[in-house]
Amino acid sequence: MADVLLLNADAQPVSYLPLSVIQWKEAIMYMYHDKCSVLEWYDDWMVHSPNWETKVPAVIMLKDFVHQKTYVRFSKSNVFLRDQYQCLYCTCNIARATGTLDHVIPVSKGGKTNFENIATACADCNTRKADKTLMKPIYAPYRPGYYELVRKRKQLPFTVKHPSWEQWIDL
Repeated sequence: MADVLLLNADAQPVSYLPLSVIQWKEAIMYMYHDKCSVLEWYDDWMVHSPNWETKVPAVIMLKDFVHQKTYVRFSKSNVFLRDQYQCLYCTCNIARATGTLDHVIPVSKGGKTNFENIATACADCNTRKADKTLMKPIYAPYRPGYYELVRKRKQLPFTVKHPSWEQWIDL
């Protein structure tokens, strides 16, 4: 479970895809090695070792700037985000748990598994389409840009473990 919001040296999250949160143990190591500044603490959460104790940080900021990678890797999450959790055949909203990915050109007909050939589909549309090419998505699938996905991700709710996180996440 990730408990600490990790900010870059510019006070922005290191990543929004996914949101840069790390485990409290890793945050303690950043503190120990003097790689970060603590901006917020959990008031009611202490950790102890035989000769040392500290509060657990809620938000830390790196001292050195980490350049963000702007390459978007192919993943189910990124396809759903690109399509805004909407079936590209019937336009119904889908949940992550029930949504499927559909090969626009089926694998049996030479289709590849990449952004340009994968569309978000509800289970009904995916089953109805099967390995045919008659059904067409409402727009052609494409490789999204990093900042496009970040913008779309900011429109969705974030899991906030500490109230102070909200001031650091641009919503």
